[in-house]
Parts: sequence; C-alpha cells; structure tokens
Amino acid sequence: MASNGTETVELVEKETIRNFSRAVVIAALTAVLAQFSIPLPGGIPFSFQPFGVFFAGLVLGPLWGGCAIALYVLTGVAGAPVFSNATGGLGVIAGPTGGFLLGFVAGAVVIGAVAHRRPSPRPVETLTLPWVLVGLLGGLVPIYVVGVSWLSAVAGLGLPQAATSMAPFFLGDLLKVAISVAVVATHGELLGRV
Repeated sequence: MASNGTETVELVEKETIRNFSRAVVIAALTAVLAQFSIPLPGGIPFSFQPFGVFFAGLVLGPLWGGCAIALYVLTGVAGAPVFSNATGGLGVIAGPTGGFLLGFVAGAVVIGAVAHRRPSPRPVETLTLPWVLVGLLGGLVPIYVVGVSWLSAVAGLGLPQAATSMAPFFLGDLLKVAISVAVVATHGELLGRV
C-alpha cells in the first residue's frame, strides 16, 4: 500500500506531539530534581538538577532535549519557582550562577548530538555506552564555559578565580556522569518510556 501525503503529515504530527509531550515531562522532571541536593562536607551541595539536563539529551536527542531544557529555563525566567531552592525569575538568570542555567540548554544539545549521533533520537536502550559517556562529558563543556564566564563577569572575578571556585562542583558533576552512564546501562529501556 502506497503512502500518501496525508499519512506522512499525520505521522509527523503524531511524532511532534509525542516529542513535545516528552520534552514537557523532562522539563518538569528537571524542575523537581532541582529541588533536591545532598549537603556534602565543605558546604558543596550535590544537586540533582544536572540529571534532568543529562537525561533530556539522552532520552530526547539534541533537538528535543535542548527544547526541554529551554522550556525549563524559560519557565523559571517567567517566575515559576523551578530553579534550585524553589526560586525563579529573571533575577536568578541575571545572578552569578545564571550562566550555568543558560549553559544547560547547550549542554543538553551536545549530549543528545553525541550520544545519538543524529538529529532525531534513537531508543535509549540502543545507545552505546562509550558514546553516552563522551556525550555527557562533552555536555559539561558548554555548561562550564558559559557558567564560569558568566560567573566571572557578574561577580567581577577573574576567569581563573571563577574557574577555580567551580572545581569542587565539577568533581560532583563527574560523579553524576558516572551515575548517568550506569543508569543507561541498567535501565535504558525504562528511560526510553519517558
């Protein structure tokens, strides 16, 4: 049976609606995860917020993963209390750590692009772990480049001083990368159901 243009449009519409719905779910999940952190010795919190960014790229791929995190950030900028400690508003983005929130969008895109190696998402359970690892590590690059640069500019710190102040957080993010790879390895099929 030959496909006609109407069937193709319906298929694209269904896929777009499905991906948008999944992006909304991931944005909401990121908002929930942002409210949880584990205080560690030395006063550095282990925030769960980056897991939302990581899984946006891994589950939704580059386009929709980036859209999910952009939706999360825009929701917070609009005033919804979705950022860490139930904060929201333009003041959070304008503050010293606002660059990390902006970097999250690019981070999700990079993670999705590297892990999926194509614009459209693959099923999570078919992603290869080396590409997942490289994608997650690559996703940290724009997060830290934008975040540290923003921190330097807003807080009036030199770039080296701003980067040094973020080193303890980077170590925590490497642990989050390892946890995320383990989750994909053991529960990839479950993640794909989001």
